[in-house]
Amino acid sequence: MITVENLHKHFGGFHAVDGASLTIEGGSITGLIGPNGAGKTTLFNVIAGVLEPTSGRVLMEGEDITGLPPHTLFHKGLLRTFQIAHEFGSMTCRENLMMVPGGQAGERLWDTWFGRKRIAEEERALRAKADEVMEFLTIEQISDQRAGQVSGGQKKLLELGRTMMVDAKIVFLDEVGAGVNRTLLYTIADAIKRLNVERGYTFVVIEHDMDFIEKLCDPVICMAEGKVLAQGTLAEIKANEQVIEAYLGTGLKNKEQIGA
Repeated sequence: MITVENLHKHFGGFHAVDGASLTIEGGSITGLIGPNGAGKTTLFNVIAGVLEPTSGRVLMEGEDITGLPPHTLFHKGLLRTFQIAHEFGSMTCRENLMMVPGGQAGERLWDTWFGRKRIAEEERALRAKADEVMEFLTIEQISDQRAGQVSGGQKKLLELGRTMMVDAKIVFLDEVGAGVNRTLLYTIADAIKRLNVERGYTFVVIEHDMDFIEKLCDPVICMAEGKVLAQGTLAEIKANEQVIEAYLGTGLKNKEQIGA
């Protein structure tokens, strides 16, 4: 699904991504781990078009997508979420979902004058779709609440719901478990697994919670200092001396802190 070839992203003299190469197989849930400052989020931002790379290439299904803007990648089925949810706080959770699909009739001035029937029909279909998504994610109880007033975990589920409002192929999740209580974290994990199995979504997940990674992800990729250190099963990653050294080098006291 995704191939990253010798990717670099420099900020002045700082090499946030420093020659990273990796592959993401279609239909997988791939975990991306590494110490803070390893370059994980910067890698996500380059792949998703938020940042342009200094050099290197990103391919999606064989097509060179290097440097394409996020809205273009969105229409190709590549989406990402953020560590801090980006909801429209004054709108309801249902409305947040309904506004996701592009090219809606209500966006065109002509249709607001002469296409009111078409707009109404489209909105009914979007409302039904949004309700279906919230039921799938078991958050239908917050449909009419303002998105800015729900919990952090519910906001993460809402962001996941946005990806279901369009034909997503691959979704990049940045620390989906950050600030989420354990109960909702398991709900999120179950939703990701169901979307993968039932709807064929491919996921790439940045996460520091090794239990979460172990529950969901195979393979796992470990980064440090902008480079890919290892890719394999979580057991292989835990046993890799370079991985252990990378974590120890950031002040970790023992192998238990990466689950080894």
